Amino acid sequence: MYKRRYLKPQIKKDLARKMVFVGGPRQVGKTTLARDIISDPRSYLNWDIPEHRDKILKNLLPNVKAWVFDEIHKYGKWRNFLKGLFDQYGKDKQILVTGSARLDYYRRGGDSLQGRYHYLRLLPFTVKELQITSQKDLTDLLTLGPFPEQFLSGSLKESKRWSLEYRSRLVNEDIRDLERVQDISMLELLAARLPELVGSPLSINALREDLSVSHKTVDRWVQILERMYFIFRIAPFINPHIKAVKKEQKHYHFDYTQVKDEGSRFENFIALHLLKWCFYQYDCNGENYQLRYYRDSQAREVDFVVIHDDRPVLFVEAKLSAKTPSKHLIYLKSKFPDVPAYQLVKKEDQNFIDKHGIIVQSALIFLQNYI
Repeated sequence: MYKRRYLKPQIKKDLARKMVFVGGPRQVGKTTLARDIISDPRSYLNWDIPEHRDKILKNLLPNVKAWVFDEIHKYGKWRNFLKGLFDQYGKDKQILVTGSARLDYYRRGGDSLQGRYHYLRLLPFTVKELQITSQKDLTDLLTLGPFPEQFLSGSLKESKRWSLEYRSRLVNEDIRDLERVQDISMLELLAARLPELVGSPLSINALREDLSVSHKTVDRWVQILERMYFIFRIAPFINPHIKAVKKEQKHYHFDYTQVKDEGSRFENFIALHLLKWCFYQYDCNGENYQLRYYRDSQAREVDFVVIHDDRPVLFVEAKLSAKTPSKHLIYLKSKFPDVPAYQLVKKEDQNFIDKHGIIVQSALIFLQNYI
C-alpha cells in the first residue's frame, strides 16, 4: 500500500526551477516517492544497476522530460556530472536526485552545485501525514514504528525483524562504506546501547567507560551515527534570561521502536514529530526553526523547546498520563509567559488549560496540527 508523501507538492514545485536533492534515513521511501513524482520508468537511473551505470558513464541518457538519479553520489565525479546536465538541460529537463544518508554527507564536499538545487529531507511517517484520527492508529504508529515498511506491515513481529536488520545494515554496510572505523563491532555495541539512554543528557565520558575506548573515539562514533540518520541530537536552549546548561545534548532515534522503555519511547515519538516539522519549515518555507531542550543548573528540565530565529516559540513536555503539569514546565512558562506551553499525554481526550496557562493535551490532538 503506497501512502502519498508530504514532500510531493514541494518537490514538484521546486523541480520547475532547479534540481531537487532528496535525502534522509535509509528506507524512508525516497525512491518510491521519486518514482511516484516522475512515473516514466525510462527516467529512473540507479547507479547500483550496471546497465544504468553504463548509460550514465557513456552519457547515453534516455530522451525523456525528467531524470531521476538514485545513488548517483557513489560516482566519483557526480557533482560535475550533475552540474553539466543542469547547465545544458536545466531549462528543458527536470532532475531529481535521491540517495541514502550519504547524499547529505557527500553534497557538503564542495560548492560546484551552489545555487542549482534545493535539498529536502524526507523523514518517516507521522500522525498528520498518515491522517491519523483515532487513538488506536496512534498507538499502532507508536508500537510498529514510523518507517513505511514497519508501519505498513501491520505486524509487530515484522516490525521487530525490520528494525534489527535496519540497524545491522546501516552499521555493516553504510557506515563501513563511508567511514574509516577500525572496530565496527564496537560501534555496533554503541548503537545497541544508545536506545537505553534516550531522553537523558548524553554523556560521552560514561559511554567511553562502558566501551573501554577513548573519549575522542566515542564522540566520533556518535557523530557518525548522527550523520547517517540513525540518531538525532538536540542541544540545550540558551537564553540570557535563564541559567541553562550549555554543552550537554540529548539524543533520539529515527526508529524509536528500538527504545524499549514506554515513557522514553513516547518522548522520542514526540521528538521525531517536532523535528520533522522544524525540518519542513526550514527546507520548504525558509524559516529557521530548530528543536532544543531546556535544562538548568538546578536540574530543572523541559523536554522540548522550539525556537524560531533563536527565540522560543513553543515549550513541550511529554508524559504518558500525568494530568498535573510539570513544575519545571510551569517554571519555564513563568520566564516566558507569551510562549505557548504544552504538556502532551498519550491518553486520549485530554484538552484543558491549567491555572498557570499550561495546555494539557492528548498527543493525538496536538500532532494533527504538525506535518
